[in-house]
Amino acid sequence: MNAGAVTMMIIGIVVIWGGLGASILHAIKKSKQRARI
Repeated sequence: MNAGAVTMMIIGIVVIWGGLGASILHAIKKSKQRARI
């Protein structure tokens, strides 16, 4: 594999994990708001 392919793989992994983390944080915030009520 050349450097470009490795870089694209790393960027893809970061984007996927970033999206998952954001959705998980969003769900946690929603559940905390529900718990307060």
